[in-house]
Amino acid sequence: MALGKKVKKKTKQLVDSKHMLTGITFASFLESTIVPVPLEAIMVPLMQARRDKLWLIALMATLGCVVGAIFGYALGYYLFDLLGQWVIDTFFSQQQFDSVKQQMQNQGFWFVMTLGIAPIPFQVAMLAAGATKFSLGLFLLATVIARAIRYFGLAAVVYFAGNKAEQLIKKYKIAAIAVLTALVIGVWFTVNMLKG
Repeated sequence: MALGKKVKKKTKQLVDSKHMLTGITFASFLESTIVPVPLEAIMVPLMQARRDKLWLIALMATLGCVVGAIFGYALGYYLFDLLGQWVIDTFFSQQQFDSVKQQMQNQGFWFVMTLGIAPIPFQVAMLAAGATKFSLGLFLLATVIARAIRYFGLAAVVYFAGNKAEQLIKKYKIAAIAVLTALVIGVWFTVNMLKG
């Protein structure tokens, strides 16, 4: 069975489940830690079917991601020497990870914000933040802001567009991500200019 069909089948099962909110929290945790499949494929149809729980779904997805981010940060912080190289070899290249580590050291908070919004596997930011011993508080703040923008943004699209939300998101996803990323970079640049 193709991945798309599996996702649709699981989403239909989740819509009527009494464990829907727990399921979306767990799916968000998995997406942010070990399953690099965009959560939007589950969230948008779920939000369209359960508009009565629209904002709660976004909140639980954000919460699941934050718990996953803490897990990934801890993995980088405590176990990077032991497991880090295996993770890099399995999911990334050494060059990609070295580049991310350098970005973490130079732009930390803003880098995490950008990766949290963009459709780039967030695992690399979590591992790099932990491995470089970046401030856990700033890491979590950046994660919460970025993922809340992403998930509550999806909820807002569903709220205003209804059943057309999925089509709109597919059509304008790249443009929306580009605009949000540009905004984050613009704010970062402005903050740096004001500091200097």
